[in-house]
Amino acid sequence: MSDSGNKTSSEQVNYDMLDKNHKYALLIEAHAQDLYKYALWLCKDKNMAEDVMQEAFLRAWKSLDSLREAKAAKGWLFTIFRREHARQFERKQFQYHDVEEMDTLADAQIGYDDRPEAFALRTALRSLPADYREPLEMQVLGGFSCDEIATILDISSSAVMTRLFRARKKMRELLNDDVLPSLSGMKQ
Repeated sequence: MSDSGNKTSSEQVNYDMLDKNHKYALLIEAHAQDLYKYALWLCKDKNMAEDVMQEAFLRAWKSLDSLREAKAAKGWLFTIFRREHARQFERKQFQYHDVEEMDTLADAQIGYDDRPEAFALRTALRSLPADYREPLEMQVLGGFSCDEIATILDISSSAVMTRLFRARKKMRELLNDDVLPSLSGMKQ
């Protein structure tokens, strides 16, 4: 092989890396804030949320070449985050009192609204089964459509709509529609 062949190959590698760096920077810039909000809500702990996000971003970097369509980037990144969160959660064995402490600490660290209505909403949301709570959080906090949620959760769009309907119905029951009348007007 000649030196000119190596130089061309080396230049191509540098170009590919710059292109990958640029794509990755755009991906993170566009979705980091939404992912962070979702991470805080899901993890209930600022440090854990940041750790899981870092791991998810590392996995996203490693598999960036598998992302084929830019419009699928948000769902792809959230899917990576959800899987990483599940891996982290499997590793950590919680004691019952740890969960109560995490909820209390999360309220203080995230800077939740301390009004009674906000407390009632968080309490009602926490009481939902995970199958209902997760799609609702993804829709409200992440701004995902039903189709995007279906892709991330690997279920059908009709299952997502059913879960969202049931989640809203349960939330209305828990909140008596007096605390949060706008909940019934959430988008589908």
